[in-house]
This record gives sequence, structure tokens and C-alpha cells, in this order.
Amino acid sequence: MARWRAYHTPATVSEALSLLHEHRDKARIIAGGTDLILDMEANQAAAPEALVDVTRITGIDRIAQEDDWIVLGAGITHTQIESSPLLRAHARCLTESCGVIGGPQVRNVATLGGNVAHALPAADGTIGLLALEAEVEVAAHSARGARHTWQPLLSIFAGPGRNRLAPDQMLHAFRFRPTQARAGNAFDRIMRPQGVALPVLGIAARVRLDAALRRVEDAVIAIGPAGPTPFRATSAEEALTSAKAFDAAAVEDAIAAAQAQASLRSSKYRASQAYRHEMIGVLLRRVLHTSVERARMNEAPAGPAGA
Repeated sequence: MARWRAYHTPATVSEALSLLHEHRDKARIIAGGTDLILDMEANQAAAPEALVDVTRITGIDRIAQEDDWIVLGAGITHTQIESSPLLRAHARCLTESCGVIGGPQVRNVATLGGNVAHALPAADGTIGLLALEAEVEVAAHSARGARHTWQPLLSIFAGPGRNRLAPDQMLHAFRFRPTQARAGNAFDRIMRPQGVALPVLGIAARVRLDAALRRVEDAVIAIGPAGPTPFRATSAEEALTSAKAFDAAAVEDAIAAAQAQASLRSSKYRASQAYRHEMIGVLLRRVLHTSVERARMNEAPAGPAGA
């Protein structure tokens, strides 16, 4: 029995959106297909009338530094992210988070846009993007052609496995600011054994230090899963930036704040609530120390590098 009736390979965003508009909720976007095909095999996703393959759209897999932004096409694979010198210089939390997704075969085809659109609160690439305060470019069908808008990353999440995209909308790109002087970021996670590859908990952090390299001036901490959508630990960020120095006490205050704010639950496939509570401390301690160490080594802004 056929899983779909038509398979389209548009060359432009406008063409892709026209196909989505034509088929409405009976069409699905496909790129790597590592989530969609599995969902269809498990009957968790209805068989679509048409698949719209976006991988041939020009620029959908780009990595570029444009003006004051680093821009990633939504069709970029996790392998491309992991191996990019530009991203290793400016977005270590993203290269590290994408580097633990699945195995090499999965990372070679799975895309960042698919990771985000699948809307899982534990999605590693999403957690890395959130720590970078990334924005997402949503392309929408209109009578005058494609309409592109940039919006905060979290604005597209509706709940576990649910995004806010209309049937004739698609993710086109992501962008975030390059790493500044005295800034650093990192990601770490705890997971079930390889072969199951389920993240128990993942944390990404980005910090910027003061001129004396002693105090955290700015911080972003992303945790997943810690709620129905990817979670930003704003209380922990405030604990860090209000401390007079980055020291053991500041780290423990940030951990306590993150543990109090996070909404954790037990899962028979992943871990208990109590275990995840403790692992927030383990992982946050690691990523904060790594981020601060990288910030202290980065007294000048990271220069441009090839993609």
C-alpha cells in the first residue's frame, strides 16, 4: 500500500509553498525524513496525499555570515553543522548538540529544520539554538508569493510534538548573533545507551563576562525536556548575572534556581523526575564552567571563518 500519492521536488520556496497551499493539511514537508517516515511507519502520522521535498531549494542548506547575523538554512544537516568552522567558532553549543543526534547515518540526512519543526522539548538542536537566542524565518504562502518573517524561536512551539505553523507555511532559516568578546557557550547531555539514543536531559548555556573576566554579565540557559516546550531557565540566568563573581556559590545558586523553575516528569523510557532533578545540577555545572572557560579564552571576538 502506497504511503503517499505524489512526491514533489520544488526548486524555490514559492513553489514549495504553492504546493503546500494546494494540498493543505494533506501534504507534508520532507527533508531527511528521519522523523516523518518513522512516524508514518508507526501510524503516528496520517499518510499524506503528497510529500514536498525541500532539499533542492537553492540556499536551504546554507551557512553564512550576513551582516551582523550568522544564518543557517533550515535544510542544513547535523553533519554540516558539526563540521562547520564558522559554527565551531561562534556556536559550540549548537555543534555539540547536533553532534550527538542519532548516529552518523542519521546526522548525514536529518536537518535542523526538521529537528525544530518536530517540536519536541528535548530536541538537541533546538536546545542549542535556544541558548544562542536564535530567531526563525517562517515563509508563508500569499497571493503575491512567499512572505518571509523573522520571529523568536520559541514562538513556533505549541506543545510536545506540535508547532504553530499553518499548512502552507514552512521554516526557511535560522539566525543568531556571532560570538562577542569575552563570550562562550557549551552543551552537554545525558542519554540512554547508544542504539536507543533518547536524551534524558540536555542543557546548553551561553555566557558573557565582564572586562575583568570575573563576573557573568549576560547568560542564557536552555534545558530540555523541562516542560511541554523547550525551556529557558530565566531564574538561573538571573542568579548568575546578579552574583558579584562567577564562583562555586554562584553556580550552586543557578542550579537551585533552575531546579526550582524546571517542570520535570518521570518517563519509563527515559528517567525519573528525581534523577532528572539531580542531573540538572551535574549538567549545568559542566556547561557553565566550560562556557566561562571558553569566554576567558575569547578576549577578542571570534573572527570570520569558512563555513
